[in-house]
Amino acid sequence: MKKRKKITNRKNAQSINKNMSFSEILEKHPELAEELLGEGLHCVGCPMAAGENLEQGAMMHGINPDKLTAKLNKKIKSKNKKSRRK
Repeated sequence: MKKRKKITNRKNAQSINKNMSFSEILEKHPELAEELLGEGLHCVGCPMAAGENLEQGAMMHGINPDKLTAKLNKKIKSKNKKSRRK
């Protein structure tokens, strides 16, 4: 029986979603800390945020989680384009 190779969509592997924890997001994309702080999400350094996902944190601060997720993914995409040009 042959094993199937798992095909990973590179875009999905690099993007984030609103169900990811702050620690998971920052582990994959530490450059987003500045963006999150700029949005008023100072909880990125809070120990309580370890068990909180992006959607929960955004809603606690009156931020639309879908718009925030899209903005963060746009930032990631922009960074990736710049790094490919070099």
